[in-house]
Amino acid sequence: MDEQLKSNLTSGKHWLRLVYMVLFAIMLQVSLAVMWVLVVVQFLFALISGNDNRNLRKFGDSLSQFIFQAIQFLTYNSEEKPFPFSDWPEANVVEEESDSVITEEPEAAGTESAEKPLEATEKEGQSDASEPSEPLKKEPLEKEISDKENK
Repeated sequence: MDEQLKSNLTSGKHWLRLVYMVLFAIMLQVSLAVMWVLVVVQFLFALISGNDNRNLRKFGDSLSQFIFQAIQFLTYNSEEKPFPFSDWPEANVVEEESDSVITEEPEAAGTESAEKPLEATEKEGQSDASEPSEPLKKEPLEKEISDKENK
């Protein structure tokens, strides 16, 4: 045996990682089962009430982040051990916006037109002087790059 292989086989760090990997593989299987239960419960909740459950959505997001972290550790893409050796991932759920009024994002601080609802602007048929009368069209990045290369 060469020295590198012998060193790797006797190294405690590789064997300890194997123990962690077995632990996280078991936790991954349990969390996948919990995810399927969550999917079914969320579907039933939406079917009965007409809306999804915000708390289930938040838990599903944090659970999916844990699953991702566990897979990253198992596949050697991360050395950071997931929960319970680190904090439980926080949910990054985007709150749903109201369908009745859509507001524009402020382009610069202090502009009053950003506070005006988009529907009101469309209904009036007029826009503020600071806003373009027609929506801006964005060209694909590839076309922009090829145009610059041709110059």
